[in-house]
Amino acid sequence: MTRPSTQQSQFTLLAQRRFLPFFGAQALGAFNDNVYKNVLVILATYQAASYTAMDPALLTNVAAGLFILPFVLFSGMAGQLADRYDKARVLQAVKAAEIPIMGLAAFGFAIHSIEVLLGALFLMGMQSTFFAPAKYGVLPEVLRDSELVGGNAMVEMGTFVAIVLGTLAAGLLAADGSIPLIVITLLAIAALGFLSSLAIPKLQPAAPTLKIDRRPWSSTWDNLRAAAESRVVFLAILGISWFWFYGALVLAQLPLYTKEVLGGSEQVVTVLLVMFSAGVGLGSLLCERLSGRKVEIGLVPFGSIGLTVFAVDLYFATPSMAGANLSAREFIAAPGSARILIDMALIGVFGGFFIVPLYALVQQRTRREIMSRVIGANSILNAVFMVVAAGLAALGLHAGLTIPQLLLLTGVLNAFVAIYIYSLVPEFLLRFVAWLLIHFVYRLDRRGIDNIPEQGPALLICNHVGFADAIVISAACPRPIRFIMERSIFQIPVLSTLFRGMKAIPVAPAREDPEVYEQAFQTVAAELRDGNLVCIFPEGKLTPDGEIGEFRAGMMRILKETPVPVIPMSLSGLWDSMFSRKYKQVWKRWPRRFWARITLKVGEAVAPEHADVGTLRQRVVELRGPAR
Repeated sequence: MTRPSTQQSQFTLLAQRRFLPFFGAQALGAFNDNVYKNVLVILATYQAASYTAMDPALLTNVAAGLFILPFVLFSGMAGQLADRYDKARVLQAVKAAEIPIMGLAAFGFAIHSIEVLLGALFLMGMQSTFFAPAKYGVLPEVLRDSELVGGNAMVEMGTFVAIVLGTLAAGLLAADGSIPLIVITLLAIAALGFLSSLAIPKLQPAAPTLKIDRRPWSSTWDNLRAAAESRVVFLAILGISWFWFYGALVLAQLPLYTKEVLGGSEQVVTVLLVMFSAGVGLGSLLCERLSGRKVEIGLVPFGSIGLTVFAVDLYFATPSMAGANLSAREFIAAPGSARILIDMALIGVFGGFFIVPLYALVQQRTRREIMSRVIGANSILNAVFMVVAAGLAALGLHAGLTIPQLLLLTGVLNAFVAIYIYSLVPEFLLRFVAWLLIHFVYRLDRRGIDNIPEQGPALLICNHVGFADAIVISAACPRPIRFIMERSIFQIPVLSTLFRGMKAIPVAPAREDPEVYEQAFQTVAAELRDGNLVCIFPEGKLTPDGEIGEFRAGMMRILKETPVPVIPMSLSGLWDSMFSRKYKQVWKRWPRRFWARITLKVGEAVAPEHADVGTLRQRVVELRGPAR
């Protein structure tokens, strides 16, 4: 399928057939899941005698466990099916299955059988299990890389809005108590979701010869093995699973937190859930603007900071004494309640910053042939982490922790997990530093960035203004770049940590260290053969006067050994910064002004057979113009 090169807002995807039917089907599915789960729990809680003798608290946990269990058992097979067959047809088949499942639920409501209703809930969990790999696997097939963040943001926003609306609708339906109305609503939502799925365009199977393994444990292992193919992807999946651990730990405590700590009624639980879900939706949508329509994993550390800060603040915001059975209006008017509501909303916002780039990263860096199996592995680990979260909460409360203390523990644990992940993958921290640099220290004007190919190898060349050039270019480019860097700059304290994190390639003059010199060229050739981007500063040193110096011939050896397109670029606006050599004395190197404008211009590609030192230097000079 052709993917148009739109640079418009993420909301324009809703006007396109490649996205809208899929978006409608998945949002209606999430809506129906939450309507059914919550109606079931509310009716069985408040009309227990009509349905079961089971304790309502036990029923709530049994229902949650039955819904999650299929993700553990069947996600492996679900991932294989979505890779083996057309994902659009898989989505349609799964949405079609939702209708008879809701028919079974209708029968359960009619005869007041909790066993039938729990069976239907298990089948809904299974339906969601088979939906997830195709759902997230279809996005990279119909969206450009520049649309991945926006597309994932829309999906996450739609999901959490559906959760809120489904919860509210369930409350209204349960309060009305009309079984026919409940049944008609569930069947109507299922039918609408199926009809929406029929408009999803046909896609080619990713791995048409893949053999489906129907054994849960071996298919699960196959999915986990596919996810472990890329270390960065696997750690991103662990990050996503941690978010669901964090969310499960926080959200599961809301009813008791509201009742026993805040003194609020059921209405207050709904208000807190709405604030959280609205926050996730808002954070997800903001991701596209903050990331510049590219997969910006620098937002992930930003998100993790907020998840810790506002969970900890929620602990300190909790009142020492609460009212009794406060309505939503009474709670909102109570002193200190605004801080609690803001904390819940901001936990959601930073959760959106955290999870959307991780989903987009998994989709961007996973081979198409194994995409759905990797998403299946993600579903498995998500479910496992949520079960562990439930177990940890039970142990903590049994050990005497209060609910506010459990929320505090969640925030502190999040900080330790984040530090551990970023120590394993410094790229996350590097991108965060780069993101801060171009959003809070400078204003980066990117021109011609579309000239950098979305796929395939290329040699990027740029003038060398300051020590932060590589970080600025890395932040501006939608793809990872391996930078060839003078060893003396590579070894600068503090900056060396960032350069190692971005896997820069140090090079030294052949007369000083021939081994490092040759190793650099071998590494560059290997990276280009693997289809990656490599950037070189052909001047070989920082400019001493702000002008573009003569280009060295090293890049010509690269092109001779590995002929690839050459992308000329120019940087301007950094000469007057603390990162340049304009100011010789160290004490003069402080920021002259914040949020200064810097410009990165990217020119059209030059074929390797037409490239020479003089021509390429002239291209860079023309791109930069008189600015320094």
